[in-house]
Amino acid sequence: MTRESLVARSRVDDSAVLTSSRTHPERFGAIFDAYHAEIHGYASRRLGADAAADVASQTFLEAFRVRHRYDPSRATVRTWLYGIATNLVGKQRRAEVRALRARARLGPDRDAEGHADRVDLAVDAAGLRGALAGALAALSDGDRDVLLLVALADLSHQEVAAALGIPYGTVGSRLNRARRKLREALGGTNPMHAQEDDHG
Repeated sequence: MTRESLVARSRVDDSAVLTSSRTHPERFGAIFDAYHAEIHGYASRRLGADAAADVASQTFLEAFRVRHRYDPSRATVRTWLYGIATNLVGKQRRAEVRALRARARLGPDRDAEGHADRVDLAVDAAGLRGALAGALAALSDGDRDVLLLVALADLSHQEVAAALGIPYGTVGSRLNRARRKLREALGGTNPMHAQEDDHG
C-alpha cells in the first residue's frame, strides 16, 4: 500500500472515529492520541512553550465539545483541529506579536550557518530572530495565519481554506501578499522557497 493510500485511509478512519465519538465519547481519546503532539508543537511555534499546553488542551476540549458539528466532507480531522487551534491562537494575538517583536530585537542567531539556512522552511516562531520575526509581526492576522498554516502545519491551500473557513482564492492572495512582504523585509530572500508551489 502506498503512503498516499495509507494517509487517505488514516483520514477516513479518523473521520469515522470522530463521528462515532458522538455516541461513544470514549472513542475521542484516539483523536487526542493521534494529534495532540502535533497541535501542541504548532501552538508552541506560534506562541512559545508557555502557552502551548493551554492552547493544545483547549483545542481538544473545544473539538470534543463541538464534535457533532464536524463535517468530513469539508475537512479532514487534522485540518479541522488546526482550524480550532488557529482560532485559539487568534485569542492571543497580542502575545504572539509581542513575542515576534522581541525576537526581532534579539537579532540573528549566532549559531545559524547563514541567513538563508535559518529561514529555509523555518518560519518557526519559537526560533525566529531578526528581520523575519519583525516581518511576521508586521503581517495582518489573516495573512500570518495562512502563511504559518502552510509553513508550520504543511497544509495545502485547500486545507487552509477549510481550516479557516475562507474561500480558496483568499488563501492564495493572502499567501502571496505575506510572501511578498517577507521577501521585501528579508532583502529578497524567500523563506518559503521550498513551499512556493501549492502542494495540494
